[in-house]
Amino acid sequence: MFRVEATRGDQVESLHRVSLAVVDGDGRRVAGAGDPDLVTFWRSAAKPFQALPLLAEGAAASFGFDDRHLALACASHSSEPRHRALAGEMLERAGVREADLACGPHPPISPEIAAEAARTGAALTPLWSNCSGKHAGMLALAKFRGWPLVGYQLAGHPLQRRIQVEVARWSGVSEDRQLLGVDGCTVVSFALPLRAMALAYARFATASEPAARQLRQAMSDHPGLIAGTDRVETDLGEAASGLVIAKVGADGIYCVALPWAGLGLALKVEDGGMEAAAVALLEALRQLAQRVGLGFEPAELPPAVTRHARPERLDTRGGVTGLLRPAGALRFGDVGGVVPPATSGTGRP
Repeated sequence: MFRVEATRGDQVESLHRVSLAVVDGDGRRVAGAGDPDLVTFWRSAAKPFQALPLLAEGAAASFGFDDRHLALACASHSSEPRHRALAGEMLERAGVREADLACGPHPPISPEIAAEAARTGAALTPLWSNCSGKHAGMLALAKFRGWPLVGYQLAGHPLQRRIQVEVARWSGVSEDRQLLGVDGCTVVSFALPLRAMALAYARFATASEPAARQLRQAMSDHPGLIAGTDRVETDLGEAASGLVIAKVGADGIYCVALPWAGLGLALKVEDGGMEAAAVALLEALRQLAQRVGLGFEPAELPPAVTRHARPERLDTRGGVTGLLRPAGALRFGDVGGVVPPATSGTGRP
């Protein structure tokens, strides 16, 4: 069983089970763990595919969005000043207001930024939402297409129907088979099998379409904008520049595009543990590198990355009480067959 163990002293105190799928762009399963067909919500790991219509429809070019804005449209950011400023710039260029954002404010993901906001009494507005870049991009596309701004986040709105088509095209799960919910930021969220999420990322990793290539480059060049300071996606993206693009999702989701290997990875920590998800991600990459090669060697990554692999658990005085550590092995080879091709009628990207 592939898992993350939480220790206290020398004893294992709790277990975080992990399900995982790794596939290539044709849907062949390279590796798996737990239940690779587990249906769960994609959460924020869906953001690149929610952002692609912004480029494909011409809205990004029309409003002068550069690669920084595109990266932020895919972000689960830490509410750092640079993140908030870029989100505000996207709204200004698109000619929409912060009041149009459907996302609500929340304490920043970054403990340092959250503490600073509390200390200074900062008024948290929708721009502080980790999803403000995604919402700004959605509003920009709605404005460009002449769709209503009110309700842009809701299922059935033309914007969300357009995104569903995009999700179907990359994941192979047609619109009528996508299970929909509401994400924490109020927008539509998709529940898909892990292997379908992995397929979307595998296709994204090597896609030649101009929109996909530009978005992939933006995410690769600006990992600090899709996450933030001291975040594993940022540290990993900076250390393995261009060879790995990682995107977090809430409740224990990580997805990764591996362009050199032409693979996509999707994992879910079944109890939703986010710190355990980062540990599982780095261990999965380590095992993959040993078996199939990824164009970089995880063991040679700098401490900025490896510190996320076995984080210590601390008491209230800062003393070490234990750690989180990976355990178990991935299953390699075809562990369930080929993912069916897209059934939405739009064809493979």
